[in-house]
Amino acid sequence: MSGRTARRRVTMAEVARAAGVSVMTVSYAYGQPGRVSDEARARVREAAEHLGYPGPHPGARSLRRGRTGTLGVVLGEHLTYAFDDPQATRFLSGVAQVCADHGMALTLVPVTGAPSDVDRVTEAAVDAFVVWTTADDDPVIDAIASTGLPAVIHGGPLREGLSFVAADDRAAATAVGREVFAGARRPGVLSFPLDRDRISRVAFGTAGPGPLPDLGRTPTPDRGRVPATAPSEPGGDSIPTDPSRPGSASPGIDPDASTFRVTRQRLRGYRDAWASSGGDWSQVRVAVCSTNSTGEAETLATELLTGPYACDAIAAMSDELALGALRTATRLGLSVPGDLTLSGWDDSDAATPAGLTTIAQSLRDQGAHCARTALGHPAGADVSWRLVSRASTRRT
Repeated sequence: MSGRTARRRVTMAEVARAAGVSVMTVSYAYGQPGRVSDEARARVREAAEHLGYPGPHPGARSLRRGRTGTLGVVLGEHLTYAFDDPQATRFLSGVAQVCADHGMALTLVPVTGAPSDVDRVTEAAVDAFVVWTTADDDPVIDAIASTGLPAVIHGGPLREGLSFVAADDRAAATAVGREVFAGARRPGVLSFPLDRDRISRVAFGTAGPGPLPDLGRTPTPDRGRVPATAPSEPGGDSIPTDPSRPGSASPGIDPDASTFRVTRQRLRGYRDAWASSGGDWSQVRVAVCSTNSTGEAETLATELLTGPYACDAIAAMSDELALGALRTATRLGLSVPGDLTLSGWDDSDAATPAGLTTIAQSLRDQGAHCARTALGHPAGADVSWRLVSRASTRRT
């Protein structure tokens, strides 16, 4: 302790007495200065300066106005995700630009999977919400709906009474899947998480030629661990990365079972693409990543690119995952597109120099679209995508 005592906050009533005006006049001088004469306003400011009065508490002003001047973004992720994940960063930059344009503050509301998430969301002092992609069964969605505030969900899930913004992921996945799978015999997918448990695994689309090992669970909330490399031979023992989680054989990957709408729609699109060439989903190996991590993708791509069922084509749900696969291919001495065709998603800055075929969409524009919709402003152009073909896929 320094021995200093906290300074008592001067009240609005004290300022009113010193200035010789009513408390309402002091309130108007700060909140609605047009309703106060220049003389009265000058007396209030002089008295406030003399007494050390900083002005009304921002929270109190917000309650009186019925608004906070703040847009809340619910990440559905650990707070550091906003700064570490390239997709989230691009999306948030669009949200932030709209907030800056309209004089709004921006509050990030992280969730950790704990019961306290619901309270954190319902108690957030915001005027509206933008929600980053989350699972169908995420309880924060119902919590947001219960506030009655405007809310926009990016990518999913769909919820009655809440707005929704997303590109047509299934159609986009079908388009890029047809290109990357053209001429392939053993296709593979690097997938986003299937559900909120975020279990990393490698499996065929259904039962497939044989069981493959579960690579274990990447723990939440920090999700900072990368799964260990499992045996490349089908039917090997599972290698859990979390000692508290027993290993188990991984089941087939059913797109419709995913509770993340984005994952579900993209898997459906890849399935459609392979089916259009006469293939069956059971022939497709799917590596499920717990995070959008290039490092984790490198590890899981090793599973896809080695062993008797080694893939000769991989469709990845992000450029980050695709770049991880590209590094693994280089390490294994595989040529792209000679030995392996590869595609990503988002057309990030790294996609062009890597020659990566990808889906181009602007997450920054999507973030801006969500923010404008949540704040009741014209949203602008619809969200769109386009296929960008580069050297990582064979020319047909």
